[in-house]
Amino acid sequence: MFYGYSNFLILVPALIVSFWAQTKVSSTFEKYSKVYSMSGLTGAQTARMLLDTSGLYDIPVEVVPGRLSDHYDPRSRVMRLSKEVFYGTSVASIGVAAHETGHAIQHKLKYAPLTIRNSIIPLVNISSNLSWGLFVLGLVLGWANLINFGILLFSAVVVFQLITLPVEFNASKRAITILSDKGILYTNELSGAKAVLDAAAMTYVAAALMAVSQLLRLIMMSNRNSD
Repeated sequence: MFYGYSNFLILVPALIVSFWAQTKVSSTFEKYSKVYSMSGLTGAQTARMLLDTSGLYDIPVEVVPGRLSDHYDPRSRVMRLSKEVFYGTSVASIGVAAHETGHAIQHKLKYAPLTIRNSIIPLVNISSNLSWGLFVLGLVLGWANLINFGILLFSAVVVFQLITLPVEFNASKRAITILSDKGILYTNELSGAKAVLDAAAMTYVAAALMAVSQLLRLIMMSNRNSD
């Protein structure tokens, strides 16, 4: 019983960080979504301007449903912004739009971490769906090779989460730099946009921590099974 309890405890720090990160990003976005930029630009206009100045004229900017559902799709080469960001003129909306533009610029420049992350997505999709099932089946049948294969598959998920960190941090850095260079946001507004992007980045840190914790948990369970 103690082992099962300690096995769960390894997830507690990750769960706490995940909850804090989600709360932080929601509250920070909410705060700066009420701070309107002096430029009066919407998120969509900001994205279009920054894409065009980066020579990415062929990338459309579309509105999608959902809150904080903003993303750049490298396969379709489309930027999709949530309604709040697309039409919003706040510091938060402009910051998020610039961040997604940062991903488009990374794609154009063949930024190595992004290229690697995109290349392993098919493997990660398969791994995330099969790893736990194979691991549990291995435990039930007592097949060490199947257990280890499940752990190996889940390791791909961990690699994906870890390599996502430099991708997201770099996109945010590009966003703040280009917003400053183009004079789209002023100094005090830039600090607000940075606060929003920093809070969003913490959700990726939390996801990486959770993935690593889950991997350690699998290894602990495997070692226990082999005793």
